[in-house]
Amino acid sequence: MKVLLIDPPRTPISDGNIWKTLKRNLPSLGLFYIASLLEDNGHSPKIVDLNIEVFNRDGFVRMVKEEGFELIGITATTVQINSALFIAKTIKDAFPDKKIVMGGPHPNVMLEDVLAEDVVDYVVRGEGEFTMLELAGEKDLPDIQGLSYKSGRKIISNPRRPPIKDLDKLPFPARHLVSMYKYGPTPGNYKRLPAFSMITSRGCPGKCTFCNTDIFGKSIRFRSARNIADEIIHLIDEYRIKEISFYDDTFTISRANIEELSRIIMSERIDITWSCMSRIDCVNLQLLKLMKQAGCHSICYGIESSDEKILSNIKKRIKLSHVPEVIRWTKQAGIDVRISLMLGSPGETEKTLKNNIRYAVSLKPDLFIYNITTPFPGTEMFKWAKDKGYLKTLDWDDYDLGKVVMNLPDLRPETVEKYYRLAYRRSYIRPSYVFQRLKKIDSYESFVMHFKIFKEMLLGGV
Repeated sequence: MKVLLIDPPRTPISDGNIWKTLKRNLPSLGLFYIASLLEDNGHSPKIVDLNIEVFNRDGFVRMVKEEGFELIGITATTVQINSALFIAKTIKDAFPDKKIVMGGPHPNVMLEDVLAEDVVDYVVRGEGEFTMLELAGEKDLPDIQGLSYKSGRKIISNPRRPPIKDLDKLPFPARHLVSMYKYGPTPGNYKRLPAFSMITSRGCPGKCTFCNTDIFGKSIRFRSARNIADEIIHLIDEYRIKEISFYDDTFTISRANIEELSRIIMSERIDITWSCMSRIDCVNLQLLKLMKQAGCHSICYGIESSDEKILSNIKKRIKLSHVPEVIRWTKQAGIDVRISLMLGSPGETEKTLKNNIRYAVSLKPDLFIYNITTPFPGTEMFKWAKDKGYLKTLDWDDYDLGKVVMNLPDLRPETVEKYYRLAYRRSYIRPSYVFQRLKKIDSYESFVMHFKIFKEMLLGGV
């Protein structure tokens, strides 16, 4: 079967949003995993990423007609869903008989709303690889686990598909289907180029109220260190990549696995530099030193707030007293520190917003990331905000981490937006910080990266 897989364009990011200033473009690895499994089983997938390709309606419709796709899959986060539905309507208007399936975070948790749209035939729930494979194989709809579909006006949801236990059995993402060099990580998040992204695990045991674990579940599964290393070697051999951005929510949750991976990289002299994300309660000095030896140069820690009560409200189970020590360990190991905080969480006041900025600056990280707290559908926070009547809007285009979508009782939206802009200015536009970063420049690529950061912070409108 010929299968078209589409990553719809993200809606225009609002002025003042840091992600409009610091442009990044990463592939939707979920689509690439689906494509690789389809290929391995004799199907002919094509990936169209409308974040790196310009959407032209007539050209798009002509491509669908000429290539004769029989099944069309569209992924969608919350901020993408309106674009996804527009693409689906474009296809259905031209080809009413084409079958369209949606998956991704938003359709997973809002499947009734999505299936209520005439332009959507199916929704894939949970991990999509084998559900899409069975759908492409024309298996009877009632027998496909993880699939929701319409029968007349009735929505039928088949039993949920169990999570994939052995992630090593999945083929590597089908990156050859697109020009991977059109993608790029966030400035400040790489040391060398070209850089590609990878994931080493699925699932999250955390209970943070702002996270949606609907697709991968709460039970975490790991790829083996050998399998991860083999993919790195494959990327070096096939694409001449120099850097990996690991996008696991908590890369170091299995210390033993990362220790083994680090030792493989060193023993086999794999020439790679890399960055990752972690939690302050999932590292120690010994592990950090080993990661540095294996090429790690940057770690992002999610701190989220400087207020213990707010951390309790959002169920972020970390101890603030441990944060300075972990940052000291990371710097001692020779690894750059990125920290992320959320502004406008339940329990936030203007006082705690001020404290967040002071606290972040006092930690002296290498890079700061601030986002406006956003209760995405499917999260505990979304249900809480909806039940309390705090949701300011259900316009999904506004759920871009740079707009306030909650009316909290002790905080005006304008105040959150003001401190969001102020946080970036007070964090980055300081002589001491600029001098600190200039000392880090050790190559032409590093110079270009730092130039982009300072330029965008000064001129980008944040």
